[in-house]
Amino acid sequence: MQHLDPDRLVLLALSEELEDLTELEHLERCAECRSEMDALRHVAELGVGSQDLKDLPPPPEHVWQAIAADITAPPVGTGTITPAVVTPDESATVIDLPQRRSRPRWLMPVVAAAAAAVLAVAGTVAVSRFTGSAPAERVTARATLTPLQTVPAGAGGDVQVYADGTLRIDVRDLPLTSGFHEVWLLDPDSPGKMVAIGNLSGRPDAVLEVPPGTDLNRYRLVDVSDEPHDGDATHSGKSLLRGTLTN
Repeated sequence: MQHLDPDRLVLLALSEELEDLTELEHLERCAECRSEMDALRHVAELGVGSQDLKDLPPPPEHVWQAIAADITAPPVGTGTITPAVVTPDESATVIDLPQRRSRPRWLMPVVAAAAAAVLAVAGTVAVSRFTGSAPAERVTARATLTPLQTVPAGAGGDVQVYADGTLRIDVRDLPLTSGFHEVWLLDPDSPGKMVAIGNLSGRPDAVLEVPPGTDLNRYRLVDVSDEPHDGDATHSGKSLLRGTLTN
């Protein structure tokens, strides 16, 4: 029995084309094509089901090694076959066997490896959720921090605000301070209006909580200042970095 073309099976599995009556009849009769179709559709369903997962970890290296090994390995059964010699005195019944089109040997291993990659990633996410380490939240705003005129040009940083109300800040090459570096949200339209977020405590990065109810459309200017240990909770007036939050 002649089999459906592998490329055609892929298109059918991805539902890019509908089976015609001939293909439907063939799939009903041919267990091998039907098995390959089911495997391809299973991989496609796994891919669709994982679209909502964000910031996934990369599949393990052994998955890609398995894919490469299956693609580059020589086909099974390619050894030399010595034909039998039939003498004129021998009689034999010749049976014409149907020609079976050779399937590309990479098709099913790649399908299996792709499924393994999807399952490995999904499993990693499931384990992280089970252990309480949830994937990163959706980023709702971000800013690039640039140095003010009195600060070395190499200083800078990045800010990301997440949907859960946390703010992650990463800075680099800030001037040394005898006090501490404080993070603020300023209202650029109303000088003096600001919200203190927290300090870096000598670290180049930190995850800070944005106070509930803070309007980031208003307090959209991120400011990093140099603050002395003087017990005064107000801004020192010595800003180092600034950047505007955008969606």
